[in-house]
Amino acid sequence: MSRTDRRRWKSARTVADLGDLMARWLEGEIASRPGYAARYGPDEETAHLVPTLAALCRAGYITTCSQPGLAGTGVDGLWWEQRAAVDGVVTDPELLRRLVVAATEAGMLVRTNDYRPGSADQEQPVIATTRDGEPTAAFGGRISRADMAIQWPGLDRGLYDQVAHGAYVSIVAPEYGPTGERLWVLLDQITGLRPAPDPEDDPWSAEPPWHTHGALEPEPGECTLCGAPIHHRGPYCTKACEEADADDTAVYN
Repeated sequence: MSRTDRRRWKSARTVADLGDLMARWLEGEIASRPGYAARYGPDEETAHLVPTLAALCRAGYITTCSQPGLAGTGVDGLWWEQRAAVDGVVTDPELLRRLVVAATEAGMLVRTNDYRPGSADQEQPVIATTRDGEPTAAFGGRISRADMAIQWPGLDRGLYDQVAHGAYVSIVAPEYGPTGERLWVLLDQITGLRPAPDPEDDPWSAEPPWHTHGALEPEPGECTLCGAPIHHRGPYCTKACEEADADDTAVYN
């Protein structure tokens, strides 16, 4: 991290200061942030989430990790699925209540680990990514004191104390794949980036603009090639069918 960036983060005194700096890092104005590889911005897969995440940070939900909802064949040839998910810290009790209530009412999976003095809240994490049906990543686990210091190095001592004694909130879409991207619509409505839905309308009826992000495949049911029943997401019952179909396509093209 450059000296200039180090001074920026060290000069933050309030959660609002911290949220603004995190938003500016997301938007590319600041090269580095605490607890993350120096001179690296957000991962490319989350580029379309930057406006949502920046607005959340400025509202007081300081996001620390997020991922879009995706489903498709990875570079390793195996089937990967992700739930849309976000982690972050909240110190404002009213904002915490609004987030939890809105997310819960929308059917999201919510995990809250409260680090405020006297709180014993601790919930189990939610599996958010699978590889060939096996879990590879989760959101919502409790952060140890040692990991907390690694996540927020270089902050003013008073600000670090506020963040370390906040509530860490994880919100995860229940669905794997692009359908779960409705999470970001909900969060935009909370911060005011999108208007609140008309109670008489279905707020999730319209496809979000990023609906085509990631690989879209047929729903589980029958193998595209041989018609055999399948019990996982993807078009083929086995790797053999996938390769056979690819060979046939190459011939006829």
